[in-house]
Amino acid sequence: MSRAVQFTDYGSTDVLEVVEVPEEQLPQPGPGQVRIRAEAIGVNPLDWKIRSGVLSAVFPVAFPHVPGQDVAGVVDAVGEGVTAWSVGDEVFGMAARTYADHVVADADRLAAKPADMPWALAGALPTAADAAYRALAEVGIDEGAGTGAGDTVLVHAAAGGVGTLALQFARAAGARAIGTASEGNHDYVRSLGAEPVAYGPGLADRVRAVSAHGVDAAVDFIGGGVLADSVALAGGPDRVISIVDPVDAGANGVRFSSGHGGEDYLLRALAKAAHLHTAGTLTLPLAEVYPLEEAAAAHKASETGRIRGKLVLVTR
Repeated sequence: MSRAVQFTDYGSTDVLEVVEVPEEQLPQPGPGQVRIRAEAIGVNPLDWKIRSGVLSAVFPVAFPHVPGQDVAGVVDAVGEGVTAWSVGDEVFGMAARTYADHVVADADRLAAKPADMPWALAGALPTAADAAYRALAEVGIDEGAGTGAGDTVLVHAAAGGVGTLALQFARAAGARAIGTASEGNHDYVRSLGAEPVAYGPGLADRVRAVSAHGVDAAVDFIGGGVLADSVALAGGPDRVISIVDPVDAGANGVRFSSGHGGEDYLLRALAKAAHLHTAGTLTLPLAEVYPLEEAAAAHKASETGRIRGKLVLVTR
């Protein structure tokens, strides 16, 4: 019996329930889609923020709602017009309603999973890789476009899942990376080829101590008022971006990127992550791996905001 995790009203983790999905009610792929037998599903802060209702004005959902947007698994049905994928292909990418054993995804939102990439890692990657690649590309650091080599970029929340990938993508593009992180994560940031600096008052001075001219670009993955210093260090707002703090972005004349609209970087991001994995250089710690039926525990962990690495659900 196939399963899905859903909620029928906004609320705490208590609203999450595991339901059985009979064979005759399994989702079916439409034109341009495939169905995936999910092996691993990434858990993102957006998932619990939608569940809690705090984002209901921005991301309203119809009940019952199945959370999730990351998935890795095996194609088990192919919709009309799909030629890129066949039953049995191992894929990873983004879709809707991914907290389930069976997930329908648009065929063009998926990439081939490297054969030796663990399922849990593949499930953890899509949203984080997309966010990291998109933010960097939008400030002119994009290996695929041949831009950013020789630049210095400041990455806020460098030890988080998105920041971890941003450091690696920036370095792959030939950029120098400086990352904000707590003192306990400085060695980790160094291990990714970046130069760590501490959070808090005096940030601009600490960055200039390691890069006298400041930085060429800055990407914000944490919020909390870091953009004023970022703009000062970059010499203006043009190459500064936030993906988490629209209010601070607006106050500082900085672009806010939600991932909706504009250029789509997902496939480039997945290809880059796959390439780094195949080369043996990809780092993305998995903080915890939970069985699908323990999605509530995964949400509780994510809500603490004190997770280094990614949380993942696995179906078996």
